[in-house]
Amino acid sequence: MKTEEELWSLLREAHRMPYGGAQIALVEQVMQHADAGSHDELRLASRLFATSAYVHGGEPAKSFVTFSWCRAEYDAHPERFDEHDEHTLLWHFKYMVNGLLKFPAVPLGRTYDVLDDMERRFRAGGHSLHAVYAYRYQVAAHVGDPAADDWYAKWCAAPRDRNSDCAGCDPGEKVDHLVTRGLDEEAVAMAAPVLAGRLTCVEQPQSILTSLLVPYARTGRLSEAADAHRQAYRRLRGNLADMQSIADHIEFCARTGNETRGLEILQRHLPWLERSPSPQADMWFSAAGALLLGRLDPALALGATTAGALAARLAARARDWAAKFDERNDTTAISSGVEATLAAPPLVEYLPLSAVARRTESATPPATAAAPVPAEELPTDATELLDRAWQLYDEHRIDAAAAAFGRFDELHPHPAPEQAVRRLDGRARLIAVRDDGGPAAEALFVEVAAAHRVLGQDLAALAAESRAMLSRPADEETLAQLTSLTERIIAHPDADPDRRAEARLRAESVLLRLERIEEALAAVDAALAEKPQRPSLRAELITRRARDLLILERHEEVVAAADEALAEYEALGTPPAAGITALIRAHALGNLERFDEAMSGFTAALALATDRSQRLSALVGRARARLAAERPADAIDDLVEAVADHVAHGEDGPAALLRYDLAAAYHHAGQPLDAAEAAESAVDALDRSGAQEQADQTRYLLSQIYHELGEIDLALGLLETLATNLDGFDNLPARGRMLQEAGQLLYEADRDAQAAERFAGAAEAFRAAGIVQAEMFCRRMRALALRWADNIPAALTALAEADALVGSLDATADAGEPWLIWQHAKLDTDAARIYIGAERLDEAADRSARAAAALHEIGSLSDALEADFLHAEIQMRAGAPAAAEVRLRSVLGAAPKGSQLEQNAAWMLAESLEAQGRPEEAEEIRSTYLSQ
Repeated sequence: MKTEEELWSLLREAHRMPYGGAQIALVEQVMQHADAGSHDELRLASRLFATSAYVHGGEPAKSFVTFSWCRAEYDAHPERFDEHDEHTLLWHFKYMVNGLLKFPAVPLGRTYDVLDDMERRFRAGGHSLHAVYAYRYQVAAHVGDPAADDWYAKWCAAPRDRNSDCAGCDPGEKVDHLVTRGLDEEAVAMAAPVLAGRLTCVEQPQSILTSLLVPYARTGRLSEAADAHRQAYRRLRGNLADMQSIADHIEFCARTGNETRGLEILQRHLPWLERSPSPQADMWFSAAGALLLGRLDPALALGATTAGALAARLAARARDWAAKFDERNDTTAISSGVEATLAAPPLVEYLPLSAVARRTESATPPATAAAPVPAEELPTDATELLDRAWQLYDEHRIDAAAAAFGRFDELHPHPAPEQAVRRLDGRARLIAVRDDGGPAAEALFVEVAAAHRVLGQDLAALAAESRAMLSRPADEETLAQLTSLTERIIAHPDADPDRRAEARLRAESVLLRLERIEEALAAVDAALAEKPQRPSLRAELITRRARDLLILERHEEVVAAADEALAEYEALGTPPAAGITALIRAHALGNLERFDEAMSGFTAALALATDRSQRLSALVGRARARLAAERPADAIDDLVEAVADHVAHGEDGPAALLRYDLAAAYHHAGQPLDAAEAAESAVDALDRSGAQEQADQTRYLLSQIYHELGEIDLALGLLETLATNLDGFDNLPARGRMLQEAGQLLYEADRDAQAAERFAGAAEAFRAAGIVQAEMFCRRMRALALRWADNIPAALTALAEADALVGSLDATADAGEPWLIWQHAKLDTDAARIYIGAERLDEAADRSARAAAALHEIGSLSDALEADFLHAEIQMRAGAPAAAEVRLRSVLGAAPKGSQLEQNAAWMLAESLEAQGRPEEAEEIRSTYLSQ
């Protein structure tokens, strides 16, 4: 059984925690022990707090019980309620009215009873009825009562008081009323002064920004609408209690052409339906989800279901809840609202909302897709037309070649045998290129080989048979057969240098697929040694050589080979085949950290790209080169375009990986909100695809972004998830680092008891990993955090553990090592702070004096001055202002001008002079150092 003081400490800790399951679990633990120990004051305090925790933590049904207990307790023992407790109880009446409406199983009469009781108590206490009228309006609006307008007028006319909703929530609720009446300009005007002010409520500004989504859009304030969505959703997305507001954002995405982003949000929160905070939240979320899914292709696969099937289920779910509400309310207001949502028309055709994606339809096609040659520019003679088709094929203008072959079929449906086999070979090659080989291509090449043999063309038949090998899976048997065919072609008396080089090139393809890169490179070199005459073949061979060298990371040779190939292609008029060569060259330059040249190279590759894969590779390569060159802002557009392309093709995995790069670009460009959005969407997609390593890498980046944004709880949650994921011995150092960073976040936020727990976990991880200095830091920080948490006994125990650890270092290291002296001194400094808290000033003075001397000895001036100042503080506490003066003057003379240390030393020096009866000197110090 915990003591009463321990329970009060736990309750204070719960107050410092973010809303959610962990906070609820802790306050429930306090309630249970308070009941068992009959601690009446604690029973009341814990239940008053639990009511708020349940409402804001996503479990409002539980708040009905704690509120009823507190109300009954007040009626039985009003003397147990101080002024703050009484105010809290009155405030909770609003929670009850709002909460009871959300559960159709609760009779409407019960809500009216609470409202009546609320009004009675407000009148008895001499309070304004402003809040009462606001919630009578809310009930009337919920059931569709025409009296809602009258209650709204009374609400607006009544004076505000301390029981009224805050300066953000009260106007926000009025904005909702104005929007339902189509008074959008009035709604925007009402919100403007609220957004211009300073909001401190836990529900703001995200609540009023959500209310403004529709009026902003309907009045043409599109940039404000986009900003409102992005700001509000980021604040809402982590809290189950905000599920209904998240539904508003899904609906907004559906109505602004942002179906892809809306689907992302829907998928992220869909599991919440299993634990929705209320039937009302469930209903509106389901309705919004059905609206969104209804705007997608119904056949779109979503895991084990489709968009159409899920839309139907969600719509049925929403209608089922609406019917229950209508039955309870004896009106059709809720069903009418749900049907309006399911059929909601677009607000605008398309409003860009996301920092990470463009609209699906706007994914940019390749800039230089090789257009087919106009039919009138193609020759009509059968032989000349086939020659032209093959020339286009050799230049890698595949679509143009296909069009030329198609033109041949139109003009020459019954070609001569030699022309027919050339045409058949072309058909096989096109299938092999477009479908990446396979049985269909293999069968056609076998047919081509047979046709050549009928014509007595043995060498051509061997070549066709070797191409058939390329359409098979790459394995040793295939390689052996291909090698045999290659040797026969090379030995054939009719084989010219081009035929021999082509044969060796086919062997290179299989070797490459088998990841025998050195042998593949040797095959290319052997092909080049044949001295082929056809320029396009030479260029292709040199490009293949550059590719193999790139895989082998011989980047200088890659650049040289690519330059040679590009020169060959330039002589041919830079055909589309040069695009892949330019791309290989740019990647090599990036690997050589010649980033400016790499950026230019990728730009050139983009201009030559003839297919989607080349374009994406060039975009991403250029973006990463720009990131590496510390030009993150320039990388953003390329990454956004690449992400949009992958999303448009349903490729969630590659899009998620690129969103990590995009998040890093935004972060380094000083755009943390955009960085957070990109990283958040990346984590969700990577989790869905099971890519935990990449997801965890993104979580770590996101934790840094959240820290920068001051969103400590979000950063903390990610670090703790990472610590959990990093299990196993090999991950102990990383696990320790995550827990250490979590401890530092909590320490900075003055959540010291929680910080101490994380530092303890980190220390254990580092101990198991054998990283002693990191363990020492965490044990020292744990002791200090416990001191600031006012848990002095635990702090002294932790200090003893840290002293023992640093003492053990003396046995294994040279005592004169500066790093060991520094470890001792920092521990002594923190030990002095702990002893101050324990009111053991003599020991505090000994430790701080020892720390200062050691730190001065090793030249760690800033740390030494900190220890000097601390020692002076101890002397002041011990009633020795004259001794403190000496040390403070030393600190003041050495501290950086204008620093916080200088300010603190001057203030304490003035205090010491005052204590010695020297007020004039004290005033002189203040005027010199503290006048500003």
